[in-house]
Amino acid sequence: MNLRVVTPTSTVVDERVQKATVHGADGARTYLPRHIDFVTAVVPSVMSWVAAGGEERFAAIDEGVLTKVGNELLISTAYAVYGPELGQLSRMVEEQFRERSEREKVTRGALARLEASIVRRFIELGD
Repeated sequence: MNLRVVTPTSTVVDERVQKATVHGADGARTYLPRHIDFVTAVVPSVMSWVAAGGEERFAAIDEGVLTKVGNELLISTAYAVYGPELGQLSRMVEEQFRERSEREKVTRGALARLEASIVRRFIELGD
């Protein structure tokens, strides 16, 4: 079965797997190649899979949608981080969240300045 984990900006995982375990709104499920077609919402969690060579791998994913069609398992999510082992994944997720938080802080500041500018212009129009 082919597993793909995609975000709006990249493909985080694209590989052949024996099985994959993903957490949905109704709990964790393990998907195998011959399972029926399926669609479900996924929740923020750590997913795991067994690669074609037998190694277990991990990724942290945000909420999104899982689609199992034929031999394809696709997870579309806003955010995902691949880490070959859990310890490494934990450090990577912490680092990514710190960077993401900084970017969001800068964005909120820019938005506040834009809103203030719009308010000033409305006041100037009223004068």
